[in-house]
Amino acid sequence: MADALTGPGITPPPLPRLDKLIRESDRLAEVPGLTEQALRWHNDAEVQRKVVARDAQRLATPRVWTDTIASLASTGWRMATAAAPDAPFQLLAAAAAAVGLRVEAPQATQGTLDRAQRLVKAGGPAYVKLGQFIATANGLLPDEWVEAFAWCRDEAPPLRPGVAQKVIEREHGDVREQLEWLDDEPLAAGSIGQVHRGRLVDGTEVVVKVRRPRLRGKFRADIETLALAAAAAEKLHAGARSANLTGFVELFAQLALEELDFRLEAANLVDSSAVLEALGADHMLAPRPIPGMVTERVLVMEYLPGVSYARLDPTIERDGERLLHLGIKGVVEATLKHGVFHGDLHAGNVLIDELTGNFSLVDFGIAGRLDATQRAGLVKYLAAWAASDAKGQIDAMRMFGAIDHKADEEKLIAELQVELDKIKGRERGEITFDQLGITLGRLLQVLARNGFRMPKDLVLFFKNLLYLSGFAASVAPDADVLAVVQEILVGLFADPDSGVAALLLPSE
Repeated sequence: MADALTGPGITPPPLPRLDKLIRESDRLAEVPGLTEQALRWHNDAEVQRKVVARDAQRLATPRVWTDTIASLASTGWRMATAAAPDAPFQLLAAAAAAVGLRVEAPQATQGTLDRAQRLVKAGGPAYVKLGQFIATANGLLPDEWVEAFAWCRDEAPPLRPGVAQKVIEREHGDVREQLEWLDDEPLAAGSIGQVHRGRLVDGTEVVVKVRRPRLRGKFRADIETLALAAAAAEKLHAGARSANLTGFVELFAQLALEELDFRLEAANLVDSSAVLEALGADHMLAPRPIPGMVTERVLVMEYLPGVSYARLDPTIERDGERLLHLGIKGVVEATLKHGVFHGDLHAGNVLIDELTGNFSLVDFGIAGRLDATQRAGLVKYLAAWAASDAKGQIDAMRMFGAIDHKADEEKLIAELQVELDKIKGRERGEITFDQLGITLGRLLQVLARNGFRMPKDLVLFFKNLLYLSGFAASVAPDADVLAVVQEILVGLFADPDSGVAALLLPSE
């Protein structure tokens, strides 16, 4: 399997066209005007994501910009008052580990946790976002880190009363002409914005997402400061150099800047809705945005029922293994068939309807997107992972553009094989589910040590796979997660209509 994608001049089969899926979507067509607007969002977003990637790279380049000086002074004061010169390094290292990168998190001593929390509480919105990464990293970080930053996830301060309504009116005019009802109390508040329940004049139940005022400038200044902190840490700490924390800051900047523009989230929503429908995944829905009610700062979308899988009522009987299989199948098939997937499937973003057992996926501010070559690289990586094949994994990373063509491939393979050999032997020849995250982590460590960039979309996909441990523990604690993943992959590889099978044909 690991040799199936090799060979010079091999062109991977193309992905299905998303614009075609949007035009063919019955679910999108149910909302008047949504199909046409969805196509505009889709096309505009393709351009805007490239702009964001360039901007993130510029902001993450460690140098002092004019608008960074005040932020630097503020950060210096925060570190001095916290008596924690290592706090930025500790926070960045923990956050990098929280997105699935194999970075050794600092020891979870009470002093370390207290200093990192004080820095986040005194910092700007980007620091809170780092705290949210940590707060949703069950299984990736020690429990002490996750619990210490739970307040970032659950207790982000809401906007002052009336501020959200003013933002909505500024973006959409008199809300009474469009919204029959808007709840004054937010459903949830986060570092980027907050969401409110509402109802349109036609009776449609909606959720209104509002971005915090003056957020873009604050995020940019914070990111520039974090880039300087990461560069300083790499000069002082061998661990920071090995982890390539400056590369993590660029990854973080790209994710954060994409989340700031709700028009990009609207594009993620319509693309994902069309993909899930094309898969026949009627049990899994993404909210549909409301045409004419989406701007950079405000996103109005339909309300979908459900509660977090971590908060399911234990007194209600349910088929947990069915939920596990359907949840994994939807995410894996969307990724490997269409190259589009939700980029942050922590418990708060995966809702289950207690009555029907159906899924509602929410908060599409972060989405992963693979092109045809990257999809082929992911399939190749999964095959090489199953075989503990260092060369196959390095070849897959080349397809992701993570390895420069001038790189010493033999050196990289040798380094990775040493790391893979450190992994404990398999029991009865089986591969444990945890080894999937460990082998990816070893690979990213090797790339980081050699100065290569981290492939964002691959990191997001494997972070989602690692989230499956928490999902399985909630809905089917006795299930064999790895067996479910392997069963789904085998089915995809064996299906000639999946588009994935063609990636496994022997090269000529």
